[in-house]
Amino acid sequence: MFRRFPRGKAPDCYYDHIRGNITREQLFSHPDARNEAAESLAEAKNAELGKTPPEEIDRWISEALNGEQDWVLIGGPPCQAYSMAGRSRRTREDIEKFESDEKHFLYKEYLRIIQRFKPAVFIMENVKGMLSSTHGGGRIFERIMADLSAPNEGLEYEIRSLVSPGDSTTLKPADFVIEAERFGVPQGRHRVILFGIRSDVARATPELSSDPSRFSLGAENLPVSVGEALSGLPALRSRLSKESDSHEAWLRAMRETPKLLTGIDPRAAEAVRLQMEAAALRAKSHETAGAPFITHDFSQSTLRPRLRRWFLDERLGGVIQHETRSHMRSDIHRYFFASAYAKAIRVSPKVTQFPPALLPAHGNVRSDNVPFADRFRVQLADYPSSTVVAHIAKDGHYFIHPDPAQCRSLTVREAARLQTFPDNYYFAGNKTQQYTQVGNAVPPWLARRIATVVADFMHAAGKRQSRP
Repeated sequence: MFRRFPRGKAPDCYYDHIRGNITREQLFSHPDARNEAAESLAEAKNAELGKTPPEEIDRWISEALNGEQDWVLIGGPPCQAYSMAGRSRRTREDIEKFESDEKHFLYKEYLRIIQRFKPAVFIMENVKGMLSSTHGGGRIFERIMADLSAPNEGLEYEIRSLVSPGDSTTLKPADFVIEAERFGVPQGRHRVILFGIRSDVARATPELSSDPSRFSLGAENLPVSVGEALSGLPALRSRLSKESDSHEAWLRAMRETPKLLTGIDPRAAEAVRLQMEAAALRAKSHETAGAPFITHDFSQSTLRPRLRRWFLDERLGGVIQHETRSHMRSDIHRYFFASAYAKAIRVSPKVTQFPPALLPAHGNVRSDNVPFADRFRVQLADYPSSTVVAHIAKDGHYFIHPDPAQCRSLTVREAARLQTFPDNYYFAGNKTQQYTQVGNAVPPWLARRIATVVADFMHAAGKRQSRP
């Protein structure tokens, strides 16, 4: 509903809701938001790709298009079958099941919409693993490209990249990969994004050949680091789970950790111990574990001007959905070690570099070939983060805060910052659902930049086609 209002013009009742002062029902029935709420509820559809009847989906699309011929289709068919993480977990016994997995071909539902409604442009997003995924001995990506290039007899599309000049006849598969950290996102998120243009529209737009860089994303010179992206957010402590929680109990858990450093390189242990001592002193001031809304002044934030304009909203008066998870004492020890190690050595430690006393109780953790050796990953302050994925909803092991004095995983708001959601964007549902929404999203800053390119192209194509 929020996006239905012009930027900066959302009613006060929206802010009352996201601060927790009024319920969702009160927001949706408020006179200042009632019409926009009704429009949003009518627009949003809950469908399961491949299972919701195509006739129903077609009816929704037809109603939304209302006769419009030149429109843009944006989507990303489910990517589980192409996920490299999922493939790395697959055993030999799973291969036959994998080969028959219907998720390989959910892109055909996307293709069906193109065949039926013939959009002028489509944007399709998927994971990088799609480039190397195979099925029945053939590469999935090649099959998808062939299907999208010629969906129907008499219907063809030029498939272009948003970062490399040329079309599908000259581009290599890797040319379709967008590395988000090169385009202003504080995250190493690499995704395949296809820019499909209906052939008649492409022919009517000579700028595609005369000025191809016009319809490409320009890289930013200075990457955005985790430290900058999280700048200004209140420092928090984590909570303790499965025991009585308090600030003092949390501090005691941190102070226990230096005693567990035996069994690693003595020089590394000493550097980590010094970081722990300094962090434990700072942690004394981190008494709060956060809240759904915290009044806060962002005047001390070191965000560059572009990021301040994008993230911050003075009307909000603070920060929402910035509260920490509860962690077991053993994980407090691991997080404290990992973050102190990362700060001292400037790299997140692998499990094989953990002191024996801090190793998780898994049967293969002491083997020479440890699967997922980076299962405890610190997001280094001086670099973009690793890819924020939906797994963050299950635990925080891959998303440890870079500040050892906070000794915790990222909050929903911090994960949202790495995904470039503005601070006034509210995630509904419980905390698990909120993390899932963050992890499944395309970074809004990147989406905006892509939308700007597509809008410029549609404007150029529209002007050309409207001439007599």
